[in-house]
Amino acid sequence: MAGIASPIGVFDSGVGGISVLAALERTLPMEDFVYFGDTLHAPYGTKPEAEVLGYVREVMSHLMVRDVKAVVIACNTATSVAAARLREELTLPIIGMEPALKPAAEHRRGGAILVLATPMTLRLPKFQALYARYGEGAEPLPCPGLMDLVEQEDFAQAESYLQKLLQPYDLRQVDAVVLGCTHYVFLRPVLRRLLPDNTLILDGNAGTARQLARVLSKRKLLREAGAGSITLETSGSADAVLPQMRRLLALARTLETGEASFLPQTL
Repeated sequence: MAGIASPIGVFDSGVGGISVLAALERTLPMEDFVYFGDTLHAPYGTKPEAEVLGYVREVMSHLMVRDVKAVVIACNTATSVAAARLREELTLPIIGMEPALKPAAEHRRGGAILVLATPMTLRLPKFQALYARYGEGAEPLPCPGLMDLVEQEDFAQAESYLQKLLQPYDLRQVDAVVLGCTHYVFLRPVLRRLLPDNTLILDGNAGTARQLARVLSKRKLLREAGAGSITLETSGSADAVLPQMRRLLALARTLETGEASFLPQTL
């Protein structure tokens, strides 16, 4: 039975959730994490809902064998499709993601909010409900194929993609850009070059890490001492994917630190 010393499971459709893993590690450095990237079935964001749910159940079965004490769904699409169902079926904490539209709305200065996400994330009821509450001035921008460029670490092509995506907008009138896919966090340096200095770039990673800490503390599952660890796993080719995961984890650790100066202290 899972206890305080048990690991925390983290998963995504590919390597994008590594950006969330870095935030979790930063907030809870004493915890052990098992990260599973379902790269064999990536991307989730362009697949039918039922297919995504099937893949999520397979990943959950894999993580449950690891005796995890909580699971973080480090994917906006998988959260929208599966989080509610998993919470009904399981007793362990299930922590999901959502686009950071609420903090973007709180810091809006009358300009636009651009929400970048996969087509499925924007289409599902979870985002529609969020948009209904905090969507004033916000424009959802589906980004098919952008996740794949991050998976391929093709940041030059991703920059071209984003330039075309943003070209119709007067960026001086954009207050915030919301990264509604965990893969897009790796494009922060690109977006920082493309956007005015006073445009916020927001994601849900830090908020997800804080929520995990709160839930573990409430359930008395928080590990308060010791050095944590990270185990990386994939459904794809370990020889190809694991080195990539290690590279992106190193990058994500620098992004977590480097972007903090652009965010209001109240977030």
